[in-house]
Amino acid sequence: MQLTQVTRIDRADKDEFHQHYIRDQRPVVMSGMTEDWPAYSKWNLDHFKEVAGQKEVPLYDDRPVSHEDGFNEPHKRMLFKDYLELLKEGPTNYRIFLFNLLREVPELQHDFNWPDLGLKLVKQLPMLFFGGEGSKVFMHYDIDYSNILHFHFHGRKKCIIFPPSQTPFLYKVPHSLISREDINFESPDLDRWPALKHAKGYVAELEHGDMLYMPEGYWHFMKYETAGFSMSLRAFPRSPKHLCKAAYNVVFMRYFDVLMRRWHGQRWIDYKNEKAIRNTHANLV
Repeated sequence: MQLTQVTRIDRADKDEFHQHYIRDQRPVVMSGMTEDWPAYSKWNLDHFKEVAGQKEVPLYDDRPVSHEDGFNEPHKRMLFKDYLELLKEGPTNYRIFLFNLLREVPELQHDFNWPDLGLKLVKQLPMLFFGGEGSKVFMHYDIDYSNILHFHFHGRKKCIIFPPSQTPFLYKVPHSLISREDINFESPDLDRWPALKHAKGYVAELEHGDMLYMPEGYWHFMKYETAGFSMSLRAFPRSPKHLCKAAYNVVFMRYFDVLMRRWHGQRWIDYKNEKAIRNTHANLV
C-alpha cells in the first residue's frame, strides 16, 4: 500500500480549517485542541470507573462477521468497571464501539467543548470508543458518511485511512461497510491481495490530546497500541452524493443484509466475501 503520514498541525482557526481541510476533504491531525477542556486532565480509566462503573457496556472483539450476528450487535456485555479493570490488566481484544456514554452519564458533557471548525456537529451523537492493548477495528467506513472529529485520550492509537476514491482497491464486501476481514492492513499479503498495491492512503499515530479529522466517507482501520479511549464528534455529509449513499445505507442496505443472513446463513457471508475479491480484481484489468 502507498501510505503517507497525515499532516500534523497545531490549532487552526475556523477559516483556515475550512479552507485547507473541509473544503478539500483532506485529513489532518491537530494537536492542542483539548488542552483547555476539563476532560484533558479528568478523563482517565479511574475517573470513568468512578462516574460510570455500574453501567453495563457492549463489547466487541475481532471475530469475523457471522450470519448469526445482527447489525453491530455486541459479542459480550459486562459492567463498565469490570471492563476498565480488564484494560489495566494487559492486552485484550475487547473494545467498546459507538457507545453514547455521555447520554448515560450527562455530567460528562460538561467536560468538553463543541469546537467551531466550520462543521455543523450533531449534538446528539458524541460517541466514545475504548480498546485494550492490541485490539483492532477492522477496515470500514461509517454508515452515515459523516465528517468525523476523532479526539484521542489516554495511550496511543494507530490509524490507517483511505479516501472513498480508493474503494475499488480495498476489497469492499458487497452490501456492507467493511473490507475483507482477513486482510491484515498493518502488513498485508500483497500476493494474495494484489489490488492493495494501488491503494493510496494515510497513516496517523494518535496520542493523548490529538484530534484526527476524517472527511466524509473515509475508510479507517485502527489499532490500540496501548489501552486507551477516544471520542468522536460527527457532522453529516455535505456532498449530495454522500448524503444519498448514507440514506441508502441507513434505510435499505443494513436491513437487506440482515434479512439475507437470516435466509441464507453462512452461504450469504461466503458469497459476499468471494464477490469482494472478484469485484476488486476486475478493477485491475
